[in-house]
Amino acid sequence: MPLSIFDLYKVGIGPSSSHTVGPVVAANRFLDELRERGDLAKVVNVKVGLYGSLAMTGKGHATDVAVMIGLMGEKPDLVDPDMVPRYIEQIETSGQLNLAGEKLIEFRPEEHLPFNFGESLPKHPNGMRFQAFDDAGIVLHDNIFYSVGGGFVLSDAEADKKSGTAPAFKLPYHFDNGAELLELCEKHDMTIAELVHKNEHTWHTEEELNERLRSIWQVMDRCIKRGCGEEGELPGGLHIKRRAHELYEELKNHPEAALKDQLTVMDWINLYAMAVNEENAAGGRVVTAPTNGAAGVIPAVLAYYDRFVPGSNEQGIFDFLATSAAIGMLYKKNASISAAEVGCQGEIGVACSMAAGALCAVMGGTVQQVENAAEIGMEHNLGLTCDPIGGLVQVPCIERNTMGAVKAINAARLALRGDGKHHVSLDSVIETMRQTGVDMQDKYKETSQGGLAVNVVAC
Repeated sequence: MPLSIFDLYKVGIGPSSSHTVGPVVAANRFLDELRERGDLAKVVNVKVGLYGSLAMTGKGHATDVAVMIGLMGEKPDLVDPDMVPRYIEQIETSGQLNLAGEKLIEFRPEEHLPFNFGESLPKHPNGMRFQAFDDAGIVLHDNIFYSVGGGFVLSDAEADKKSGTAPAFKLPYHFDNGAELLELCEKHDMTIAELVHKNEHTWHTEEELNERLRSIWQVMDRCIKRGCGEEGELPGGLHIKRRAHELYEELKNHPEAALKDQLTVMDWINLYAMAVNEENAAGGRVVTAPTNGAAGVIPAVLAYYDRFVPGSNEQGIFDFLATSAAIGMLYKKNASISAAEVGCQGEIGVACSMAAGALCAVMGGTVQQVENAAEIGMEHNLGLTCDPIGGLVQVPCIERNTMGAVKAINAARLALRGDGKHHVSLDSVIETMRQTGVDMQDKYKETSQGGLAVNVVAC
């Protein structure tokens, strides 16, 4: 199926799109399959095995929590994050889970949700095996799902399909790479945002599209504001103190500082990114942009546009989201947005590239300059590893989002100062990122077996 803007932007709970949003979706799909087979009422036991990166860093990423609330029938975009700890406490205390919100079954996480450390399923590092049993212990249904990044989930059968399989239908302006996107824009005298909007009319009216884009920005903006107001330590045992609230109070209470230091705007950008990713680390509601681990980059750059760029308006916000989504589609189609596959270059790097191109566009850049900005954003994130300390999306992830946001703004400004001509194309840097990910050792791919994760004491 062709990709939509809203494949890149999904509302869900933190701390990880691969480890929390994806597993919730997989559990929901498994429940749907049981319903379709007429087996849901027969289930007395469920077992979900976690493999690869989901096992290695699943505890820190709350993968077990995600699977349990997904089996309860909760949806990633609708579940109340404040209720999740209560649900888990109830399961652990009672030894029962309310399957699909319809029937209580025996469920003990240590027995029914095993972490298969050191084992991987063959088609992706983020694998899950769901099994449902009847009262005789007979398997009613058994399926494997892969959480492939950004909240995307593939069943075992879907993962078998060749990536080159023709889509069920073609969009009015179908593109598979950056060169085709630029060619279409030039041929039809459209911006990238205009082209994406026309493609989105395949699914949505203009009014529906704008309402959904407005909603995505509202979730991002609320996440920034909530993150600025929360205090205390983040969960997980690293005793990481939330910093966004203190920084917000300092900036708010000393506005004259901006008159003496023009780089104070950078402090605000850092604040926006930090606020979002502290919320993500705490299991709050965020937008995958394109992933949860990189969820702060695009909101921070978009907040910079909204609050600091003269002439910013709602249409600019819509165009920003459409442009960044188009760039994200290129990475999704031709490389990866999964740190378990390609390291953090596939998350922070992609988010930086998306934000850079989008900001360039809404600041008046040509399509060539937009492509240049997106290329710069990734070129200087190539090789970025994923090495979370303690398997938590906290260190270095939170600060890494601030760096990605600032780098995106700089990339956009560099491109706007040029004429759009450059030596390295966006397609070339995407392919380079893919190859770099293939060559990267597995210990740097969200397993917490290398880098900072082993060179910094976690407690």
